[in-house]
Amino acid sequence: MKRNRLYILAVATCCNVLCLMACAQEHTANEKKLTLANAISGTTVLLNNQDAIIPVKSLDKKNIAAVSLSFAYSSVFDSLANKYDKITSFSADSYKDSVNLNDLEDDLKYFNTILITIDDQNINKPKYINFINSISKNKQVIISFFGNGPGLKSFDLIKSPVVWTAQNNADAAAIVPQYIFGGIAAVNKLTTAYSARYTMGSGYVTTATRLKYTVPEDAGLNSNNLKEIDAIASEAISQKATPGLVVLVAKDGKVIFNKAYGTHTYDTNVPDKVTDIFDLASVTKVTATTPAVMRLFEEGKLKLDTNIGAYIPKARTTPMSNIQVREVMLHQAGFIPYIPFHDYVKTGDYSRDSSAAFPTKVADNYYIKKGFFKDFMWPKMLNSPIRTRGKYVYSDISMYVMKDIVEHISEEPLNQYAYENFYKPLGMQTAGFLPRNRFKPEQIIPTEDDKYFRKTLLVGYVHDQGAALAGGVSGHAGLFASANDLAIIYQMLLNRGSYGGVEYFKNTTVDMFTSKQSNVSRRGLGFDRWDPDSTKHYPSELASPQTYGHTGYTGTCVWVDPSRGLVYVFLSNRVNPTVTDKLSNLKIRGRIQDVVNKAIDESKK
Repeated sequence: MKRNRLYILAVATCCNVLCLMACAQEHTANEKKLTLANAISGTTVLLNNQDAIIPVKSLDKKNIAAVSLSFAYSSVFDSLANKYDKITSFSADSYKDSVNLNDLEDDLKYFNTILITIDDQNINKPKYINFINSISKNKQVIISFFGNGPGLKSFDLIKSPVVWTAQNNADAAAIVPQYIFGGIAAVNKLTTAYSARYTMGSGYVTTATRLKYTVPEDAGLNSNNLKEIDAIASEAISQKATPGLVVLVAKDGKVIFNKAYGTHTYDTNVPDKVTDIFDLASVTKVTATTPAVMRLFEEGKLKLDTNIGAYIPKARTTPMSNIQVREVMLHQAGFIPYIPFHDYVKTGDYSRDSSAAFPTKVADNYYIKKGFFKDFMWPKMLNSPIRTRGKYVYSDISMYVMKDIVEHISEEPLNQYAYENFYKPLGMQTAGFLPRNRFKPEQIIPTEDDKYFRKTLLVGYVHDQGAALAGGVSGHAGLFASANDLAIIYQMLLNRGSYGGVEYFKNTTVDMFTSKQSNVSRRGLGFDRWDPDSTKHYPSELASPQTYGHTGYTGTCVWVDPSRGLVYVFLSNRVNPTVTDKLSNLKIRGRIQDVVNKAIDESKK
């Protein structure tokens, strides 16, 4: 027995040594990566930016194509550019039979912004220069040139912006798009004259306006101190808390960690990817409904101390008529927590096929009858008893109510309003309701294998039963997104309202909604917050009192900690194949958050 214990100890020690060696290697490798990246950034120059086209603005008005003119690292360039906005990739090499690339130009007719990548091995090819000259006559062109400086003289007659780096490698290809979109600020000038136009001292200066994608060391953190995230993620999967998950960490406007773990379901080998789309559940409340409320409040169209009846005609003869909007946003309106609407669905209320009588799709092969929400669900909510007014009782009904108020004031459906005002202009490509209308099922993480209500595996149809019966668009659930999309909108909130050179909210609006606004709970307006009860360790043991965000029933959360410059995103499908509390019982979300918190605190010492 003693010998076995010694053997186990020896193995454990050996594993720890190997882990330390691997960790040390990762830290050393990332330090080298950062040194190399800084060397590239230190010599990258922005030219011809007299019209301030870079950083790219107004993404909602852009349709962007990336065109590789035989650039070897175009896939790396395009992948990074795709983190900022949807990029459609083209390669001149696919048009070998086209002497003058007219066919390529024809295929670009639907795009108004063209990102061209070219290196010094191809800069002297007349067909490429002719193509650039031609396309730049009626489209906004941005040139990324990789290679020796003398090649710049080929652009002497071109007015389009040029981002130039002397490096021609994958590292440079990952850095240059970040200049274009404002992830990295341009600061350098030419130290040599290369032509009559590109003289010594030429160069434009910009400011960083969007997320940067880099290594932890770039934010002052040691990669070693984040390795425990891998172990906690493995524990979550091995303990069947969730089949897979994605973790993203942004510090000081820099995405320093974004990793996927596990598989879509336990019985598949399809790996989770960082680009996968998750059902956000109640994170919808603070990523769709609350921003809409904030915008309408700021515009003076919605007043927090006005009652519900003033905005919702149907509510005027109901118990909730005189309740103020502020009470609804704080979960102090007295609403009951939720109504299990799926338990009220009778045979004859739904059909396996769509028709005029059953128009609302709830899931694959499940359609609810016309008017089910308007004639049954909504009146039942409006007339539900008010029992606990003035006390904090978390209720989904609150955000059904806020959705209806937003739609009355904005005169638009909530999904359309959020997309037009936030997701599209911010460059959030996957965020939105009803993802099956836009994306292939393979891109969407499956939630519950619903044996009780819809009798199917839910892929891209909202898990929440009430939101599903409402047609998939609701104020409390129904939003889907990738981790990167959430990082973008929460970085905007961490910036106190600004992102990509656009002010989405005034600082004071963000401060008000995200700070503690209740005398009886920890809540902000719409936002959940750090709990002052030290026995709860919510949302994590080391979270600061400034922390705000929200969790979601499907196993999601996003937390912003202004004191640490932190955006933390955790996405999972813990309800697959069916609901389990292991994710919460094992404190997976909070423990990963604290690995990050510790790493940040360690970096300050």
